[in-house]
Amino acid sequence: MLNLLAISGSLRAASTNSALVAALASNAPAGCRVTIYGGLGRLPIFNPDDEGERTPREAAELIDAVTGADGIIVSCPEYAHGVPGGLKNALDWLVSRDAAIAKPAMLAHASQRSLFARAALAEVMRTMSFALCEGGIEVALLGKKPPEVDGILAEPVSVLAMRNGLTAFAEFIRSR
Repeated sequence: MLNLLAISGSLRAASTNSALVAALASNAPAGCRVTIYGGLGRLPIFNPDDEGERTPREAAELIDAVTGADGIIVSCPEYAHGVPGGLKNALDWLVSRDAAIAKPAMLAHASQRSLFARAALAEVMRTMSFALCEGGIEVALLGKKPPEVDGILAEPVSVLAMRNGLTAFAEFIRSR
């Protein structure tokens, strides 16, 4: 059983990115379990002086979750052509750790327009030595309200896209 950790880079209650990672967890193919990381908003701002024995509990929980996962899925919105600060902060807590080194990772997108954030996030994750799986998953949810989002994520074409993306990611992980 592959254990995948999904992280939404959005803290919004009605986040399409959070809805997407929840749908990924619900639609995981056989042999995969997707767990959602929910601590993004509780992480303190990264400070290298607080590493080691001084690592805050919330950061240690993130580090342990990433270390224990077979692969990471990240879905994030684009804010001002960039990666949201909360997600970047989470990644910063992993920089000096072994958790990211060669860890398989895949991006999932709820907006077809978030091209700047995608490029920035991919660059950050490659720099951190994540093994980034090309392709990823995209389900167009931009501008949709929660009932519409739920409907789109339940459509057979969306379910198939999510399962196919997760299956491709699982194959990527197993081939490493």
